[in-house]
Amino acid sequence: MPTRPNSLRYTNTAIALHWLVAVLIVWGFALGWIMTDIPGITPSKLKYFSWHKWIGVTVFVLAMVRLAWRFTHVAPAMSQAMHASEKLAAHAAHFLLYCLMLAIPVSGYFYTAAAGIPVVYLGILPLPTLIAPDQAVAAVLKTVHIWMNYGLLLIVGAHLLGVVKHELLDRQPLLARMLPGRKSSS
Repeated sequence: MPTRPNSLRYTNTAIALHWLVAVLIVWGFALGWIMTDIPGITPSKLKYFSWHKWIGVTVFVLAMVRLAWRFTHVAPAMSQAMHASEKLAAHAAHFLLYCLMLAIPVSGYFYTAAAGIPVVYLGILPLPTLIAPDQAVAAVLKTVHIWMNYGLLLIVGAHLLGVVKHELLDRQPLLARMLPGRKSSS
Protein backbone atom coordinates (compact mmCIF):
# COMPACT_ATOMS: atom_id res chain seq x y z
CA MET A 1 0.00 0.00 0.00
CA PRO A 2 1.48 3.37 -1.00
CA THR A 3 2.33 5.67 1.88
CA ARG A 4 0.75 9.11 2.19
CA PRO A 5 2.85 11.83 0.62
CA ASN A 6 3.71 15.27 1.79
CA SER A 7 1.09 17.08 -0.29
CA LEU A 8 3.55 19.52 -1.88
CA ARG A 9 6.89 17.70 -2.29
CA TYR A 10 8.36 14.41 -3.32
CA THR A 11 10.14 12.42 -0.63
CA ASN A 12 13.87 12.93 -0.07
CA THR A 13 14.47 9.44 -1.43
CA ALA A 14 12.50 10.16 -4.62
CA ILE A 15 14.36 13.46 -5.05
CA ALA A 16 17.78 11.83 -4.55
CA LEU A 17 16.96 9.03 -7.00
CA HIS A 18 15.61 11.52 -9.56
CA TRP A 19 18.72 13.70 -9.58
CA LEU A 20 21.20 10.82 -9.35
CA VAL A 21 19.60 9.06 -12.33
CA ALA A 22 19.36 12.36 -14.24
CA VAL A 23 23.07 13.07 -13.77
CA LEU A 24 24.00 9.51 -14.75
CA ILE A 25 21.84 9.67 -17.88
CA VAL A 26 23.43 12.97 -18.96
CA TRP A 27 26.90 11.56 -18.28
CA GLY A 28 26.11 8.30 -20.11
CA PHE A 29 24.68 10.17 -23.09
CA ALA A 30 27.71 12.48 -23.25
CA LEU A 31 30.10 9.53 -23.06
CA GLY A 32 28.14 7.74 -25.78
CA TRP A 33 28.40 10.79 -27.99
CA ILE A 34 32.12 11.29 -27.34
CA MET A 35 33.22 7.65 -27.54
CA THR A 36 31.53 7.00 -30.86
CA ASP A 37 33.39 9.95 -32.41
CA ILE A 38 36.81 8.58 -31.46
CA PRO A 39 38.26 6.85 -34.53
CA GLY A 40 39.63 3.34 -34.19
CA ILE A 41 40.16 1.42 -30.98
CA THR A 42 42.14 3.46 -28.46
CA PRO A 43 42.66 3.06 -24.71
CA SER A 44 40.51 6.16 -24.11
CA LYS A 45 37.71 4.82 -26.28
CA LEU A 46 37.75 1.46 -24.49
CA LYS A 47 37.72 3.23 -21.11
CA TYR A 48 34.74 5.36 -22.18
CA PHE A 49 32.87 2.29 -23.44
CA SER A 50 33.41 0.60 -20.06
CA TRP A 51 32.23 3.67 -18.17
CA HIS A 52 29.22 3.96 -20.49
CA LYS A 53 28.25 0.33 -19.77
CA TRP A 54 28.74 0.78 -16.03
CA ILE A 55 26.53 3.86 -16.09
CA GLY A 56 23.89 1.93 -18.04
CA VAL A 57 23.84 -0.91 -15.51
CA THR A 58 23.67 1.59 -12.64
CA VAL A 59 20.83 3.53 -14.29
CA PHE A 60 18.92 0.27 -14.82
CA VAL A 61 19.30 -0.73 -11.15
CA LEU A 62 18.43 2.75 -9.86
CA ALA A 63 15.44 2.95 -12.23
CA MET A 64 14.16 -0.31 -10.75
CA VAL A 65 14.61 1.16 -7.25
CA ARG A 66 12.82 4.35 -8.40
CA LEU A 67 9.98 2.31 -9.79
CA ALA A 68 9.65 0.30 -6.58
CA TRP A 69 9.72 3.53 -4.56
CA ARG A 70 7.11 5.09 -6.82
CA PHE A 71 4.78 2.10 -6.44
CA THR A 72 5.01 2.32 -2.65
CA HIS A 73 4.91 6.12 -2.24
CA VAL A 74 2.24 8.32 -3.77
CA ALA A 75 3.53 11.30 -5.73
CA PRO A 76 2.38 14.77 -4.73
CA ALA A 77 -0.83 15.80 -6.44
CA MET A 78 -0.55 17.90 -9.56
CA SER A 79 -1.73 21.48 -9.41
CA GLN A 80 -5.46 21.97 -9.85
CA ALA A 81 -4.56 24.83 -12.21
CA MET A 82 -3.12 22.35 -14.71
CA HIS A 83 -5.36 21.45 -17.63
CA ALA A 84 -6.38 17.82 -18.06
CA SER A 85 -4.30 17.66 -21.25
CA GLU A 86 -1.21 18.87 -19.35
CA LYS A 87 -1.73 16.24 -16.68
CA LEU A 88 -2.14 13.57 -19.34
CA ALA A 89 1.03 14.76 -21.10
CA ALA A 90 2.95 14.73 -17.80
CA HIS A 91 1.80 11.19 -17.01
CA ALA A 92 2.64 10.01 -20.53
CA ALA A 93 6.10 11.62 -20.36
CA HIS A 94 6.82 10.05 -16.98
CA PHE A 95 5.66 6.65 -18.22
CA LEU A 96 7.91 6.91 -21.29
CA LEU A 97 10.84 8.11 -19.18
CA TYR A 98 10.55 5.07 -16.91
CA CYS A 99 10.22 2.73 -19.91
CA LEU A 100 13.29 4.19 -21.56
CA MET A 101 15.34 4.26 -18.34
CA LEU A 102 14.87 0.48 -18.31
CA ALA A 103 14.83 -0.32 -22.04
CA ILE A 104 17.92 1.66 -23.04
CA PRO A 105 20.33 -0.14 -20.68
CA VAL A 106 18.77 -3.49 -21.66
CA SER A 107 19.21 -2.73 -25.36
CA GLY A 108 22.82 -1.66 -24.73
CA TYR A 109 23.48 -4.86 -22.78
CA PHE A 110 22.01 -7.06 -25.51
CA TYR A 111 23.83 -5.08 -28.22
CA THR A 112 27.12 -5.62 -26.39
CA ALA A 113 26.40 -9.33 -25.90
CA ALA A 114 25.39 -9.76 -29.55
CA ALA A 115 28.65 -8.03 -30.53
CA GLY A 116 30.48 -10.71 -28.52
CA ILE A 117 31.79 -8.32 -25.87
CA PRO A 118 31.31 -9.20 -22.20
CA VAL A 119 29.92 -6.67 -19.75
CA VAL A 120 31.96 -6.63 -16.55
CA TYR A 121 30.33 -4.20 -14.11
CA LEU A 122 32.92 -1.86 -12.58
CA GLY A 123 35.59 -4.18 -13.99
CA ILE A 124 34.74 -6.68 -11.23
CA LEU A 125 31.36 -8.36 -11.72
CA PRO A 126 30.85 -10.17 -15.03
CA LEU A 127 27.22 -10.05 -16.10
CA PRO A 128 25.76 -13.23 -17.58
CA THR A 129 25.64 -13.48 -21.35
CA LEU A 130 22.00 -14.06 -22.26
CA ILE A 131 22.33 -14.12 -26.06
CA ALA A 132 24.91 -15.57 -28.38
CA PRO A 133 27.13 -13.32 -30.48
CA ASP A 134 25.45 -12.44 -33.76
CA GLN A 135 26.66 -9.46 -35.79
CA ALA A 136 23.33 -9.03 -37.63
CA VAL A 137 21.44 -8.88 -34.32
CA ALA A 138 24.11 -6.55 -32.92
CA ALA A 139 23.60 -4.14 -35.82
CA VAL A 140 19.84 -4.01 -35.19
CA LEU A 141 20.29 -3.60 -31.43
CA LYS A 142 22.83 -0.84 -31.95
CA THR A 143 20.31 1.08 -34.05
CA VAL A 144 17.55 0.46 -31.49
CA HIS A 145 19.83 1.62 -28.67
CA ILE A 146 20.78 4.81 -30.51
CA TRP A 147 17.22 5.72 -31.48
CA MET A 148 15.86 5.06 -28.00
CA ASN A 149 18.51 7.43 -26.67
CA TYR A 150 17.39 10.13 -29.09
CA GLY A 151 13.81 9.46 -28.01
CA LEU A 152 14.88 9.87 -24.38
CA LEU A 153 16.59 13.12 -25.30
CA LEU A 154 13.35 14.42 -26.85
CA ILE A 155 11.22 13.37 -23.88
CA VAL A 156 13.67 14.88 -21.38
CA GLY A 157 13.61 18.08 -23.44
CA ALA A 158 9.81 18.12 -23.35
CA HIS A 159 9.93 17.44 -19.60
CA LEU A 160 12.26 20.39 -19.07
CA LEU A 161 10.17 22.66 -21.30
CA GLY A 162 7.11 21.69 -19.27
CA VAL A 163 8.87 22.67 -16.05
CA VAL A 164 9.95 26.01 -17.55
CA LYS A 165 6.42 26.66 -18.85
CA HIS A 166 4.82 25.96 -15.48
CA GLU A 167 7.46 27.91 -13.55
CA LEU A 168 7.78 30.99 -15.75
CA LEU A 169 4.52 31.31 -17.66
CA ASP A 170 1.99 29.76 -15.29
CA ARG A 171 3.77 30.81 -12.08
CA GLN A 172 3.26 27.31 -10.63
CA PRO A 173 6.22 26.34 -8.40
CA LEU A 174 6.63 22.77 -9.68
CA LEU A 175 10.42 22.74 -9.52
CA ALA A 176 10.41 23.19 -5.75
CA ARG A 177 8.69 19.81 -5.45
CA MET A 178 11.82 18.09 -6.80
CA LEU A 179 14.67 20.30 -5.54
CA PRO A 180 16.96 18.80 -2.91
CA GLY A 181 17.82 20.48 0.37
CA ARG A 182 14.34 21.39 1.48
CA LYS A 183 12.31 19.81 4.21
CA SER A 184 10.20 16.84 3.17
CA SER A 185 9.42 13.33 4.32
CA SER A 186 11.81 10.42 3.70
